[in-house]
Amino acid sequence: MINHTPVYQGQYSTFSITEGDRLEVIIYRLGLWLAGLSFIAGSGLILWQGATSTVINLLTPLFALFALGLGISLMTIHIYLKVLHRVIKIFWLIGVISAVIFAQQSSQPLALFVYEHPFSLLGIGFTFASLTGIFVKEAFCFNRLETKFLTFIVPFLLLGHLSGLLPINGEKILLIMWAIGFLIFIVRKAI
Repeated sequence: MINHTPVYQGQYSTFSITEGDRLEVIIYRLGLWLAGLSFIAGSGLILWQGATSTVINLLTPLFALFALGLGISLMTIHIYLKVLHRVIKIFWLIGVISAVIFAQQSSQPLALFVYEHPFSLLGIGFTFASLTGIFVKEAFCFNRLETKFLTFIVPFLLLGHLSGLLPINGEKILLIMWAIGFLIFIVRKAI
């Protein structure tokens, strides 16, 4: 039997693409879309409507959709450096578990709790560290400009909030840049 699967020369080695690979890529991209649109919606709501009780209450389900989409993407992403793949999945899990604990233990909505308790980012922030891992992978494998910026914007914003060194307007600007960069990324992944 002759194998008609083409072999391609990649940046790091040769590879071929199976039907299973194609399906995983589609699922990966759909997960990114769910994560991206949820994040962009939450960011847009808080930036344009402010911290109204309605917006604050919407942010928890939007975060849940973001985390779900990110988790789907992490299960289907093609990262051939297995240690990195495991680490970003563990980061996602730590972040999600932290979010569930904070949501259950606090009388405040999750977003308000995290905003008012920056040290909670030492738990829930791992979710965003896993997203940054995806941005790093995409920057190295596909040389995507927006992911190169996002690789620095995401931790800078979170660490700036955690340390209290970023003024509120600086946080807003970085959040806008993150949302725009994420939108560019998911649109380009659809093409």
